[in-house]
Amino acid sequence: MHGVEDNDGPESFECITDDEVAEVQAALEIGDLTEAASRLKKSLESLDNAKLDIAITGESGSGKSTFVNAIRGIEDEVDGAAQTGVVETTMDPSPYQYQNHSNVTIWDLPGIGTPKFKADAYLDRVNFSRYDFFILIASERFKENHILLALEIQKMGKKFYFVRSKVDSDLYACKRRRKSTYNEERILNEIRDNCTNCLKEGGIESPKVFLLSCCELGLYDFQTMQDTLERELPGHKKHAFLLSLPNISVAVLQKKKEVLRQQIWKLAVLSGAIATAPVPGLSVACDLTILVKTMKGYLKEFGLDEESLSKLARKFDKSEDELRAVIKSPMVVNEISTEIVVKLMTKAAGGGIMVIEYALSTIPIFGSAVAGGISYATTHYMLESFLKEIAEDAERVLTRALDSSVDS
Repeated sequence: MHGVEDNDGPESFECITDDEVAEVQAALEIGDLTEAASRLKKSLESLDNAKLDIAITGESGSGKSTFVNAIRGIEDEVDGAAQTGVVETTMDPSPYQYQNHSNVTIWDLPGIGTPKFKADAYLDRVNFSRYDFFILIASERFKENHILLALEIQKMGKKFYFVRSKVDSDLYACKRRRKSTYNEERILNEIRDNCTNCLKEGGIESPKVFLLSCCELGLYDFQTMQDTLERELPGHKKHAFLLSLPNISVAVLQKKKEVLRQQIWKLAVLSGAIATAPVPGLSVACDLTILVKTMKGYLKEFGLDEESLSKLARKFDKSEDELRAVIKSPMVVNEISTEIVVKLMTKAAGGGIMVIEYALSTIPIFGSAVAGGISYATTHYMLESFLKEIAEDAERVLTRALDSSVDS
């Protein structure tokens, strides 16, 4: 594995509270590695188990169920997909979880387009308190029912966002009708301004409207929506949201890399503290189970495991061999195992001074209390190097799947 160059300082650790840093650092300074490991283990578990419930609603035919499938990265026709159709297919709140993130649930709520719709009764019916935030979808314009529901949600103190779906269809129609004057950016601005003004007239202050196409989720305002939710969600729920996003763009892959990287120091301390399997011939003892499990988890997060690659190949009508051809990391090409990890640890630990210096430069908040240990340094170095490599591989695979040019 090649070296790591893009090091971040402690300011990048967004999921670490000041209290957590103080507690762990105090334990490390007195040499109580067991206590530090215990605290870090609880911290990692709380991140992994953080629940996020997202409610999706709107009128019949607006694309609610299609959005539910798109945000989960699956096609409408596969097993486990939300049922879609031109008429209302959702009678009760229907939960849909992510395959690799069962703690994140997308709720497809019943439509709100009936003449007798009452916002307060609707929220009571769908169990309002269950959800972290709401996404209200419209395929044409936002109507009175959207506004009434948003005002009721606002009254109850929860976040809500507006999604104007099917903008690809609008752009296609405009392109056919305005062949000589067609301007995509201007048309998108017209749609966005129209939606925003309509909502403001209905009493919604500073409405957040995102223009999306569920057929091409990564286009238009998806990145803006992702950034907004990332900014407004609390720490652990932000972590869950970012990791659950489908790998539809380089920007998503970069966000996942950042989120996973923030946790490496915790895993490195934990690995060294509960070491159970010393590597033969080295003065290093790391918990190989943690290393192997974490690396396999990284593969799933970036869609580089066998099942994910197979799904991606089918989705874009590619062969798996074509996608695998752009993968460079030997840890992806060969199945991750304890034996392979040991060989790579031996290679990494062989440059012991270099590894320690690397660790000291990347985790300055802990000083030499832990970073001086070859075990901690090797684990940290390996995970960071591996994460960097497979993030680059994931970008190459996505680019090849989308038929763009790929550097050889």
